[in-house]
Amino acid sequence: MQKLKLISNSTNIDDFWSETLVWLRKDFLKVNNVILENLSNSVPLISQLSNYIFSAGGKRIRPLLTLASAKLCGYVGERHINLAAAIEFIHTATLLHDDVIDDSKFRRGRKSANTVWGNKSSILVGDYLLSKAFKLMIKDGSHECLEVLSDSSVKIAQGEILQLETEKNLNTTETNYMDVIEAKTGSLFSAASLVGAKISDVNESFESALKDYGKFIGLTFQIIDDTLDYNSKDSQLGKNVGDDFREGKVSLPIILGYKRSNKKEKKFWERVIIEGSINNADFRMAKEILNNYNVITDCFSKASNFALMAKDSIGIFDNSKEKQRLINLADVVAYRKN
Repeated sequence: MQKLKLISNSTNIDDFWSETLVWLRKDFLKVNNVILENLSNSVPLISQLSNYIFSAGGKRIRPLLTLASAKLCGYVGERHINLAAAIEFIHTATLLHDDVIDDSKFRRGRKSANTVWGNKSSILVGDYLLSKAFKLMIKDGSHECLEVLSDSSVKIAQGEILQLETEKNLNTTETNYMDVIEAKTGSLFSAASLVGAKISDVNESFESALKDYGKFIGLTFQIIDDTLDYNSKDSQLGKNVGDDFREGKVSLPIILGYKRSNKKEKKFWERVIIEGSINNADFRMAKEILNNYNVITDCFSKASNFALMAKDSIGIFDNSKEKQRLINLADVVAYRKN
């Protein structure tokens, strides 16, 4: 297989995923089998709802980080399979809970689980998936990996609570926002990369490098996600564009947009975000203001900077195809359109 070229724009993203699926195909199949085995349940609702959310697909970036990090560290064995599945269970549980909190109607291009089965069912099945995740961690037998992933679960919950405090709050600072996404998103990305190193018995400097790599990939991912809500199409994003705006979420585009706005524009933001008084033309107006102040461009730039930091984090590793793939993954996350 030829050495991968650096991805400088979105044109090579499909090639990256094709190459990656070939590279990790056997591992991904094993992870998928573990997931399917653990979704089988005598309670019909658990099986139905779980299979519904997992069959919708998704990027599987978090388990990918575990598999790829283990490969980079020269790991030989099977422990990364159950751990990658556990990480995907944790992530999927948070999606189910998020959709209830946000009253989301769509997830990955189709009706969200809470729309189909209701909030109570979504919350309980989310709890079930978390339990399955911890069962897989116990099966692995590593106290270190259990500690890493349980700490991450705590941080995710803290991030969700911090985000509630920023909702409809236009005094939210960029620092507040970064605290939220580092806990809510960066922590699991970081943990996913770190456990791949933990099972490989590499020294602490390599563990630290992959921990940082995952964190910066997570920050890149979340900033792009929040920005695409103002710069994408429903068909690309897999959910309703503008949902964050309509829910009063104060994400990075809103923080920068409000800060740069004139008095009249600030009144607009206060009406739509704080008061929740939104008409059909408001989302178009919001995008116009953000573009006038180069907010979207600056958000993408900030995400790209974190992607660069992710690449720099793994500079300690010798050059290899495995390292190059992780470098390319940073570009893919930064340039993604959905």
